[in-house]
Order: sequence, then structure tokens, then C-alpha cells
Amino acid sequence: MTPQAKPRVIVTRPAREAAAWVQSLSQAGLQAVALPLIDILPADDPSPVHHAWQRLHGYAAVMFVSANAVAGFFESKPVESQWICTKNAIEKVAIQRAWATGPGTFQALQQAGVPPELIDAPPIEAAQFDSEALWHLVAAQVRKGQRVLIVRGSDGQAMREAQGVGRDWLASRLTEAGVMVDFVVTYQRGLPRWSPAQMKLAVDAARDGSIWLFSSSEALANLRTILPTQDWSSVRAIATHARIAEAAKAAGFSVVFESRPTLMSIVGSIESIR
Repeated sequence: MTPQAKPRVIVTRPAREAAAWVQSLSQAGLQAVALPLIDILPADDPSPVHHAWQRLHGYAAVMFVSANAVAGFFESKPVESQWICTKNAIEKVAIQRAWATGPGTFQALQQAGVPPELIDAPPIEAAQFDSEALWHLVAAQVRKGQRVLIVRGSDGQAMREAQGVGRDWLASRLTEAGVMVDFVVTYQRGLPRWSPAQMKLAVDAARDGSIWLFSSSEALANLRTILPTQDWSSVRAIATHARIAEAAKAAGFSVVFESRPTLMSIVGSIESIR
């Protein structure tokens, strides 16, 4: 790669999200390729989601940890269930608020049919999109004795170590406020099964000047599992949160840049380090 050439961006999000990011980065004039580091599968048993839909009238709010959580929740929705925005409709879902930590989840909720005025999420200009920012926004809503449902992915070991921090932090704040917190799993997160071509791509991208884009500490944990002996010390990475940047450095990336997880910010970060 010459100094004038545009570096390739390795997008490590799950496949569906990675495809959208590759398209957006390509439209911004960057060379991008998807290399998913998290596999997303349906939950083994959809019945807990069905039961959650039947109990939605008892929750003051439903918090979705990701766009995948939204997709899994609504894809498993019983035919007779609806997201009806009323407080008194007998035998109907009566949800006041839906909570999201970022713009991707906000967009997924809108696409699923939730009115935007009922969605609480950090504004697009927020310094960070995480549970702390969401709590700052919704803390004044909660009342002692309420129930909140948190919709999430499965708790594999990597997820407990890498991704559970924000969700558990929010659950702790709610519990301290006297709110009862329930959880429902709508999808499974796991180690991806790379093809030989994907494996070659990863090894090449550790040597050819590519910039790796990480939006999850779990993705980094999976990368270390798949390529345990790979040297990352000369590879550049962009992380969309301070905790993810720390995980990247722990994985061996010595050149790590932090960026807000918006397209404009990420493109700006890539342009600045080319």
C-alpha cells in the first residue's frame, strides 16, 4: 500500500450490521470489507419472548441492548400481540417507553413500528452511546415499584466478560432506585465460523495496513480466540468506546484510536489516520 492509497477498513460487527456499515463506508469513499467477529443466531427457545409479550402491560419501559435485540424480540412476536401505546386498553399491550443506547437501536425500533416519540435514546450529538448516557436520560422517569424489561442476547462466556458491563450497570441503577428488573433473551451471540477465505483476509489485514473497526469488546475476545498467536502490535484500530479501546490494547493493538460510533465520526477518524 502506497502512502497515497486509501487503507482498507475491516468491519467486525455481526453480519447484518457489518453489511450496512460496509455500504455506508463505501458510499463515503472508503474501501471497506465485512469480517464478522460475532455470530448472531435465534434463541434456542422462543417461548420466553412470547411470555414477555404477554406481560408487556406490566412494564414501565423496555430496554433493548442492540438492534439485534430489537430484531429478535419483534421477529418472535406472537401474531395476536401488538405494541399499542395506550395505558388503559384492556388485554392490550400498554407500553409507555422503549429505551435504546444508540442510534442503530433507535432506528431498529422505529422500523419495528415503535413511534419515535416513545423511544428514549441519547441524542445523536451525545459524547457517547452507552448505558451511562441512557441512564442520565431516563433516571427521572423511574419510580419505586415499577418493572423494567431488558431485552438482550445470550450470556456466553465472552459476552459476560466483554459486553455485560453496561447492561448490568444499568440494571444495578434501576435496582437501587427500587425498580424490579426482568431479562429476556432473544438471540444468541457466538464465535463465528470463518471460511478459509475469511481466515486469509484476517491474516492479510494484520499485515497490509488495514484499519480494524471495533464496536464490541466481545469481537476482540473472539478475535483472540480465532487467531491466538497473531501479532497485532503494528496494526491500527478504531474503537467506538473507551472500554473497547482498552480491550483492543489488551489484545495487542498498540495503535488504537477512539471514535464516536456515528458514521461521520468514524469516517473522520479514518481520514485523520490514513
